[in-house]
Amino acid sequence: MSNPPIAKADLIEGMAKGMAVLESFDTERQRLNATQAAGRAGLTRAAARRHLLTLAHLGYLDTDGSHYWLSAKVLRFSGSYLASARLPRLLQPTLNRLAAQTRESFSAVVLDGDEVVIVARSASVGGQRLMAYGLHLGARLPVHATSTGRVLLAAMPRAEFSVWLKGRELARLTPRTIVDHKAFRASITQIRADDLALASEEHELGVHALAVPLRNMKGQTVAALNVVAAPERLAPEVLRKDLLPLLQEAARELRSLL
Repeated sequence: MSNPPIAKADLIEGMAKGMAVLESFDTERQRLNATQAAGRAGLTRAAARRHLLTLAHLGYLDTDGSHYWLSAKVLRFSGSYLASARLPRLLQPTLNRLAAQTRESFSAVVLDGDEVVIVARSASVGGQRLMAYGLHLGARLPVHATSTGRVLLAAMPRAEFSVWLKGRELARLTPRTIVDHKAFRASITQIRADDLALASEEHELGVHALAVPLRNMKGQTVAALNVVAAPERLAPEVLRKDLLPLLQEAARELRSLL
């Protein structure tokens, strides 16, 4: 997801810094003091403190006087996005249909920097198997260790992907996570050829995920569609045999809508 260019005279530096402070809170760092926020946002401690105080005054942060954490008010943004964004509304009926057919869990995901974000997921149906931990609507997951992330990386022009990978440390999340650059590049090349990605226990032990790209009529990949299952329920071979055709058919049907 690329950001549009902006003239320097039009850029409000204070707003950019405030958003950097807000974005410094994540699942790994849920409570921050001014020093920690400064380090994560690339600001001086004094500047970070003023932004924290302002965000708390506006209601976007809660505080005990020393540490700060996100308040429920930040959900206004996600709620407004999900209510108004075109992509989730278009995809939701298809995700629900797939879940009803298979009793498995399906998600649609977009790329945002070094992470993928779940923008739509199937509604629960009777007997539906449990989702993997953290795979809720709005969840942000690492690009390199997820099936959807790799599908979206494979959609990048080769030169752009090379720039993305150069000098990047691929975090090892499980013993099966691919972290070697040569092996990772080979996996992306294979995904381009297969037009699908299968990640087996690389983001979370016990979980397999299969993903395919969602393209519009211009051939541009705008999102990824995936299904998640535990190994005792569906082996990777079964994922390919039984669920891959459903994902591919759904992607073809959605193409004219995207």
